[in-house]
Amino acid sequence: MAKRILSLDIGSGTVDVLYYVTAEDGGPCAEPENLPKFVLPSPAQRVAARVRELTAAGKGIYLHGENMGGGFFRSVSAHLKAGLPAAAHPDAAWALSDDPARLESMGIEITTAPPAGFIPVHTADYEPGYWNGLLAMCGLEPPDMILASAQDHGYHPTGSNRLGRFVIWRNLLSCDGGRLDSLFYEQAPESLTRLVTLQRAIGGGPVADTGAAAVLGALFDPQVAALSERTGVMVVNAGNSHFLAFLVYQQRIYGVYEHHTGMQKPEAIASDLDKFRRGEIANEEVLESGGHGVHTVELPGGGVDFGHVCVMGPRRRLANEALRQDAGRYAGIMHPAPGGDMMIAGCFGLVSGYYMTRRNGETGD
Repeated sequence: MAKRILSLDIGSGTVDVLYYVTAEDGGPCAEPENLPKFVLPSPAQRVAARVRELTAAGKGIYLHGENMGGGFFRSVSAHLKAGLPAAAHPDAAWALSDDPARLESMGIEITTAPPAGFIPVHTADYEPGYWNGLLAMCGLEPPDMILASAQDHGYHPTGSNRLGRFVIWRNLLSCDGGRLDSLFYEQAPESLTRLVTLQRAIGGGPVADTGAAAVLGALFDPQVAALSERTGVMVVNAGNSHFLAFLVYQQRIYGVYEHHTGMQKPEAIASDLDKFRRGEIANEEVLESGGHGVHTVELPGGGVDFGHVCVMGPRRRLANEALRQDAGRYAGIMHPAPGGDMMIAGCFGLVSGYYMTRRNGETGD
């Protein structure tokens, strides 16, 4: 019997959506181009828009709900700079910081009850009413399962989120052998507080980091998958907030590079990527330029040079501009479009992760 899967790739600018319907036997869909898909403003963008409305109206805001992506932090800061009051429920405060004292020092009151006259603003990465209403308007039945990805920096009340997030990637390469399915969580680790909250909200379905979803989405393209088996590929995902690159060879990740999109000029990105694929860039170099870091394990050698580059993401124009400066260094630059749309790559990556873990469970791997 066919299964309906709602796959959500939640970024800082957009939430990319795939309504995936399996084959009758539960296997992969034969014609994914015909599947319904959406690219919508992210939950953080919707919260930010509401905060800006209330700032313009001169109203106090009360954030309530649960942990989510903090892409609305700047709108809250602007609200405070305008001399307007803000408060947050302890559960919603996690979306802005792991340190409540920091928020209070900014002027945000942490309270379980809304102060008089404050307008409530709900925080959540996933709201059932929103999705049920959208699917119903489109004539789509409720899903049997929900898969979701989001970027999680982990829990770091006193340390740096920038450094703390990169621990995830170091563990992937050093402890989990770079396996592609190791960041596809049937049960999210407690340290990844955003993914734990998201998993609970979607009803317990598998969750993943958006970076992991992007890599799996790239490999959904048969050409990319074939090249990754022969010579390795460098997968570049230029998101609205974060710029990531991965070295992928035969179902393993050998290196991860993460920076902030737009912080570097194209020529600096070009230099970083070329050194990264050769294993010649130092972590300190990336940190000093404002990035999260870089980590590689011993590269395979034997003709595996990661010279084929797969470029994805809503800011891929930036990546393409950088790569054009060094185009002669690469064997080829690809722009995969799983199911006919590059923006849905992470959603297809989640579906691929679902089938991968299901196969592993059947074989006992």
